[in-house]
Amino acid sequence: MQFKKIHLLMLCVTAFFAMAGSAILAPVLPDMVKPLNTTSHEIGLMISVYTISTAIFTLAIGHFIDRVKRKSILVPCLILYGLMGLISYFVADLQALLVMRFIQGIGVAGMMSLSMLIIGDVYKGHDSLHAMSRVSMAIAIGTVSAPLIGGGLAILGWNYPFLFYALALPFAALVILFLPETSVKKENDSHKGILNVLPALRDLRILYTVFLSFAVFFLLFSVIIYMPFMLKAVFGYTAKQAGMTLAFQGMAVILMASRVKGLVTKYSMMKVISTGFAILGLAILSISFANSIIVVLLLMLVFGAGYGLAQTTIDAQIIHISPSESRGGVLSIHNTMKYTGQSLSPIVLGIILLHFDINTVFMISGILGLLIALTTYLMKNMFEKTGDVHVKNTKTSLPYSVCPEPLDDR
Repeated sequence: MQFKKIHLLMLCVTAFFAMAGSAILAPVLPDMVKPLNTTSHEIGLMISVYTISTAIFTLAIGHFIDRVKRKSILVPCLILYGLMGLISYFVADLQALLVMRFIQGIGVAGMMSLSMLIIGDVYKGHDSLHAMSRVSMAIAIGTVSAPLIGGGLAILGWNYPFLFYALALPFAALVILFLPETSVKKENDSHKGILNVLPALRDLRILYTVFLSFAVFFLLFSVIIYMPFMLKAVFGYTAKQAGMTLAFQGMAVILMASRVKGLVTKYSMMKVISTGFAILGLAILSISFANSIIVVLLLMLVFGAGYGLAQTTIDAQIIHISPSESRGGVLSIHNTMKYTGQSLSPIVLGIILLHFDINTVFMISGILGLLIALTTYLMKNMFEKTGDVHVKNTKTSLPYSVCPEPLDDR
């Protein structure tokens, strides 16, 4: 079966579901405190338990992801994701919800890695960057639009956002019927699971790119988690209004993510990533000084631009530099660090909030972003010396029975 644009769209939808899963509850967390009879500090576990589970099981799936058929992992993960979300709608106990969220994280673990791995199976060279930019854009859109969806559903009730996850169930049926299988059996396969990734991690380029994956999501969730609390305390915003504010950055994310291909072909990936982190850091740092909602909205646009640049290019870079024989494992570790960043962000920054205030949280996050931007820029020569300056417009013959249609660059 030929791999067509509709199949790439299905990968984008999968990535959208995976990344929207944690952010969709962010604006609703303050409204969950009373009905669940808990505290503002404990309710943050709704995000942390989910992302910690995803991080753990992304590594577990990475142990055998290069040896099995792609759909045999992707379909069960979609079903688990949707089913646990649907059940959560009927649960009104925090401990039970945390169990559901932990199990749901197992589903997300496979969804994110498989989306990127299938692209690595099918697309090469210039087409790989183009396809990855589409999936990364879906990831970015999922992150920034999910708060708007969650805030809107919360108008009906605090538990209605859980119904969003159930959409993955009919989508799983579509994947079964229409998505081609892209894995191929390798001759003399002596695969040792996740251990095969260890030699790849000796490459400092791969190790640092994995760290960048952690960093960009740590910074992202410093905004997604704590912005609703700031908006409620300072401006008296509801969950819906907080969701709309968080989603405001979406316009900039879409604009910048769609331009990454052009920027990377003109500049090095590391320069684009460094610029993205610099913009991220400045925007988050400035939030601590914002005194009007207009300023906050403008900063959300700036933040979205930085996030769109950094996150999309980081994902493209890890596929570009990872060895084909262990790409699945490398991507699993790469995605694990995304969820580790999401998990540690509310934990680390929550401790800071406990001793200081919300402005200090944003100041520390902003300064961290600027430091990473500087470090990334200083490391660019190491990446460039190994030939990773630009992604060339080359087309490589594909060793798979599924071949992509030519992607329209326009």
